[in-house]
Amino acid sequence: MAVTSEPIEDKQTRRAEARARRDSMSRIIVLSVGLVAAAGSYLFVPPQWAEAVVLICLGVLSAVGVMCLFLAAGGFIRFARAKAAASRAPALSEEIFEAIGEGAVICNRSAGPLRGNAAYLKLAGDGDVDLPSVERLFAESPDASEAIYRLASAAEKGRRAAEEIRMPGGVGGRSEGARWYRVKVNPIPAEPELVLWLISDITREREHQENIFQELQNAIDYLDHAPAGFFSMQPDGRIRYLNATLAEWLGIDLAEFEPGGSNISDFLTSESASLLEAASARGETGTEVLEVDLARANGTRKPVRLLHRVPVSADGRLGASRTLVLEVTAGEADAGQAAERRFIRFFNNTPMAIASVDREGMINLSNARFLKLFRGSDAGRRIELASVVDASGRAPLNAAVNAAISRRGDIAPVDAQFGENEERSARFFVSPILEGEPGEDAAIVYALETTEQRALEAQFAQSQKMQAVGQLAGGIAHDFNNVLTAIIGYSDLLLSNHRPSDPAFQDIMNIKQNANRAANLVRQLLAFSRRQTLQPRVIRLDELLSEIANLLDRLLGEKVELAVEHQPGLWPVKADVNQLEQVVVNLAVNARDAMPDGGKLTIKTSNMSEAESADFREDGFRPGEYVLIKISDTGTGMSPEVMEKMFEPFFSTKDIGKGTGLGLSTVYGIVKQTGGFIYVDSAPGKGSTFSVLLPRHEPEAAEEAEAKPKAEPTDLTGSAGILLVEDEEAVRAFAARALKARGYQVHEAASGREALDIMAESGEAIDLVVSDVVMPEMDGPTLLKELRRTNPELKIIFVSGYAEDAFARHLPDTENFHFLPKPFSLKDLAMAVKKALES
Repeated sequence: MAVTSEPIEDKQTRRAEARARRDSMSRIIVLSVGLVAAAGSYLFVPPQWAEAVVLICLGVLSAVGVMCLFLAAGGFIRFARAKAAASRAPALSEEIFEAIGEGAVICNRSAGPLRGNAAYLKLAGDGDVDLPSVERLFAESPDASEAIYRLASAAEKGRRAAEEIRMPGGVGGRSEGARWYRVKVNPIPAEPELVLWLISDITREREHQENIFQELQNAIDYLDHAPAGFFSMQPDGRIRYLNATLAEWLGIDLAEFEPGGSNISDFLTSESASLLEAASARGETGTEVLEVDLARANGTRKPVRLLHRVPVSADGRLGASRTLVLEVTAGEADAGQAAERRFIRFFNNTPMAIASVDREGMINLSNARFLKLFRGSDAGRRIELASVVDASGRAPLNAAVNAAISRRGDIAPVDAQFGENEERSARFFVSPILEGEPGEDAAIVYALETTEQRALEAQFAQSQKMQAVGQLAGGIAHDFNNVLTAIIGYSDLLLSNHRPSDPAFQDIMNIKQNANRAANLVRQLLAFSRRQTLQPRVIRLDELLSEIANLLDRLLGEKVELAVEHQPGLWPVKADVNQLEQVVVNLAVNARDAMPDGGKLTIKTSNMSEAESADFREDGFRPGEYVLIKISDTGTGMSPEVMEKMFEPFFSTKDIGKGTGLGLSTVYGIVKQTGGFIYVDSAPGKGSTFSVLLPRHEPEAAEEAEAKPKAEPTDLTGSAGILLVEDEEAVRAFAARALKARGYQVHEAASGREALDIMAESGEAIDLVVSDVVMPEMDGPTLLKELRRTNPELKIIFVSGYAEDAFARHLPDTENFHFLPKPFSLKDLAMAVKKALES
């Protein structure tokens, strides 16, 4: 049965009038109750005020009535408002409302339907007599209820909203398949209490979108599984897309690929990446053909051919590339094409940079290595050859190119630094093209990067210089030690014959003190050359630093704050205590001098595992377990030029007379001789941090027993027979006199040969041999080997200004001997002899 809009409109009107009547009756009842309450209150008013109250009430009512008459006459008050509100919907233009192609219904703010057009009634179904609400239309789908609720909430708040709803059987379940609807709510500005709902059937639109999406999926599937690779990259090299075929060739998982997260250089060899970068930078509109190598995930290469195109916008900006990747297989081309391809691959993959230049010195053709070396200057565009080097190298390079243009064959190579980075350098070889015609290439330029070679040469030259200085310092120190030994020894002899009250006693003491100062300087030279004598023992750095903390406080002064921090459970190290103290003191004094206005010196100790030590990338460093001493200051810092020379002997930034320049070189020598490493981190104005790494030591039971201090002998006299072997007459005379004064029977020898003759004559009268190490004709270790043949149990003391390990490596591991370093005093000599005889 067809339902017209007229009966529904009458019914809507009747409903509105009924609601209006109910509202009017409610207001009348409220007003009546109010008047009755006012009349009742009159009974409680005092008699003297009764008449006045009545007059006031009558006056108020009269004024209200007159005011209402005037407002009604002016149109400010309308009667029968409910009826008018109910009739607003029919007052709309019938033609406009019915002309809306979508289902339209006018509702109040609570989504109550008031008026619907023919399209809405058709959507609702012809069997309904009452005008159904939107919520009722979509009540059959639970998924639609949430969308309708959101739309109703927006309508109540006077906001526009739209939702797309899928109904499995359409509205009312009258459709065979699922249908899609777009539902909108639009507030009516002229009538704030009314809302227009629009419902459109968008099933065909959705089907069209799904068809387009399916076609797009098919196209992507075709591209992904095409027999050729494809990728697109941004001008900066970031890959926006690559197909499944190329991903398979590269050996990567396409599911893990993130657009824009990878660079093309990750999937090409360095030479191939340079070629592609240069081709992209040129921005030509045509398609370029490039022979490159893919870098697979497993480390292998795959030769491919690229058909590369980069779009250029009207304003000259480069867009994302479209690059087709073709697989190169054997036998696909004739002999000529195969030879050409082999030449191109050879030309681009050679480690030597090659380029051709014309008669104006402009680069015409260059291989991948050339583009990689000089990409900062090239950027894929035609440039002048001289522009790739710095200003100082342009004239020699241009001269070489001009010589090649003149077809000369004896052109010397040119060494020049890069124009973009002066720390890098290359050697250029220029050869002419003799068969060239005017307008063609005039010369071929070959370039080899020499940056690493020059760095190695500089490092080798520095090493040679340091070694030469070390040998010189060691030789001077050895001879000087003999002189100092004699001075100190004879000073001790003179002091033993003079009382402190004698006038000459103080002069002799000054001679000895200055000799000891000279001995300290010699020890610094030997530390630099790593030939000083060390007496290593197992120590803990936290205990050592705690003992010298007071000394450091006095050295630093009041302006510098000292902070010492130790990691609990610090590992032990094996080092010479005195030398290690000298390392810390020297670094602390340097830090103090770098903080003339005061500052803070921080000394930290910590354990460093093998994994943590792997962060040190310096040459020669061996990862392992170390104990780290980090000494940091807040001083002026050092420039890179100063840091390059700071460990050199006699180099100092202090004023003349304020330092010997041996402080840091001594530190370096001690640390290296101990088996450790030292590194510096500094910058001007940011202070300096010295990191000293000493190997962790695992002490054994025997070492722990040796670490316990032994009681020193008090009686330094004796009667044993001693053979004194020393080529320096002054040292030999002093030592012999000192030992004879203590009761020993001393035999003197000026060389190893003479010592053997004395041993042959004296026989068993010799109990101990005190021998110098470095002697002419026969040195100390050789003398010991000869003596062992006739007397295996003979005790021996070696005396030397060099370190003990400098000659101990020339002796058998089982050899037992004692050692006395030069320079030594009278007491040192007597103590060493006593200990050797009692051992």
